[in-house]
Amino acid sequence: MTISEYIELLFNDYTLRTITLGTAILGAVCGMLGSFAVLRKQSLLGDAISHAALPGIAVAFLITGAKDSNTLLLGALISGLLGAFWIKSIITKTHLKSDTALGLILSLFFGVGMLLLTFIQKQPNANQAGLDKYLFGQAATLLEKDVWFMAIVTSVCLGVLLLFWKEFKLLLFDPDYTKTLGFNIKFLDTLITSFIVAAIILGLQTVGVVLMSAMLLAPAAAARQWTNSLAIMVALAATFGAFSGVIGTGISASYPNLSTGPVIVLVASVFVIVSFIFSPGRGLLFKEIRFRKNRNDLKLHKTLSFMYDIAKNHDDISHPHTVKILNNFQGYTKKSLHKLEKENLIVLIGSNWSLTEEGFFKAKNLYNQHIETND
Repeated sequence: MTISEYIELLFNDYTLRTITLGTAILGAVCGMLGSFAVLRKQSLLGDAISHAALPGIAVAFLITGAKDSNTLLLGALISGLLGAFWIKSIITKTHLKSDTALGLILSLFFGVGMLLLTFIQKQPNANQAGLDKYLFGQAATLLEKDVWFMAIVTSVCLGVLLLFWKEFKLLLFDPDYTKTLGFNIKFLDTLITSFIVAAIILGLQTVGVVLMSAMLLAPAAAARQWTNSLAIMVALAATFGAFSGVIGTGISASYPNLSTGPVIVLVASVFVIVSFIFSPGRGLLFKEIRFRKNRNDLKLHKTLSFMYDIAKNHDDISHPHTVKILNNFQGYTKKSLHKLEKENLIVLIGSNWSLTEEGFFKAKNLYNQHIETND
């Protein structure tokens, strides 16, 4: 399927259009809220909450006996919030650290959820079929009402973020200072945690319990590589998340045997990998380029300083010296000499070199800096 064919199908096919809009909105809200989870060093929170939601889905089905998505997600929301606040309670009221609390709640709730799902599947109830889709997601089940619900929740999240932007920003970077200003940090912490839980619950139907944490964290981790500004990071994370949803849905639609949720997560992972390699500030590629440049500059500076140490004993700074003298200096390479020559810092004639006037004064400054540093 070509891009033009896919775009045409996107406008004409109700199911594809619904899934694409739903995954785009989900990616945007997950990226937006995931930025706060990443910066607060709560990366495992998404994993714990998504797993904690599973028993809520099972209990909601046992109570109602129906697979109404809104009812099941409401149960997941209650269970997810319960798990989140249990994690907070364990961290604040015991000596256990956050990673231990997250691991305990994740294992406990997921174990209970799997036990309940096993119990439900053994019941003689035809409605039980399909509950396991919440483990890995099934985007094809999205309906227009689900997309509208996602859009409303995303709008509310965005509105609250804009309303409490200053407070969230202060809480994120300096909680103690936020408290001294008179803000209720418990309320703010509860508010942002609740919205993170809501975003995770929204994605269970599409991405599933197992992969939802990646959807929350991957766009934010990718965006963090490109900027130090919180506002730009949130915007970039939302953009990466939305494009992950759209591209992942497109790939899944082109190859029917591919599940939409895992493909979306893989696309989001590609954004992370590309960002880790190519971002100008933190990317591995540019770090390596800067490292090599600094190493080459250091080699040139050390060579110039060594040359000055030789040339300063002569009245004539342009006195020729044999290149063989530099063999005693480990930093010497022919490449370094030719580069210094191109910069008009030395004159290289055959096997003899001599400092230019410009090179002498630059080498003198470097030599003096080196002496002062050692002192």
